[in-house]
Amino acid sequence: MSLSNKKEKNKMVDYKRHIAYKLKIGDVLQGKRIFDADKFSFIELGDKKINRINFVANVVDRYSSVEKSYISLTIDDASGQIRIKIFGDDVNKFSDISQGDSVLVIGLIRVYNDELYITPEIIKKKDPKYLLVRKLEFDKFKPKKVDKEVILALADKIIDKIKNSEPNGIGSDKLMEEFKEVESSLINQEIKKALEDGIIYEPRPGIVRYLG
Repeated sequence: MSLSNKKEKNKMVDYKRHIAYKLKIGDVLQGKRIFDADKFSFIELGDKKINRINFVANVVDRYSSVEKSYISLTIDDASGQIRIKIFGDDVNKFSDISQGDSVLVIGLIRVYNDELYITPEIIKKKDPKYLLVRKLEFDKFKPKKVDKEVILALADKIIDKIKNSEPNGIGSDKLMEEFKEVESSLINQEIKKALEDGIIYEPRPGIVRYLG
């Protein structure tokens, strides 16, 4: 095994400590890409930091290099498409995956030349019915729609809490505690909106202050 392949496998062992999130492809593609210097770190999606995924999708395209040292699989779950790139020793491991297969994919998110793709750890063929099972899982945990007036009232309460924290400001985690009966994603949404509207600002990571 080459040195580069060994390094890649060591990285994969490290990343296995992270959760493989069950997500839709489209959600991952729309997430915010976070880099450490020029190196891709993770996808920010709500309050989650994602670098491992668990997808269920159909293989809609398959490409294999002439020398059989590379395979590219394009998968689609009706929310979006993403490529799985397979190199070196792993080519034989996943050589039986064909166009038209329904698959469960667990792997690492990578970015190269602005393309988001997956380096697979596991690719398992599944009965097409498994796509429906996964859809039902997503529907079960789909957040309920919140009334617009409730959101506006929450936004006002958050701004008041930040305003009353002056002159020191308040941490985002503290706001989560203050409004623990509300979904964290909704609080993050309103904080982000207030930042974009110039009502509050972030003097340092995780701390917000009132600007007015």
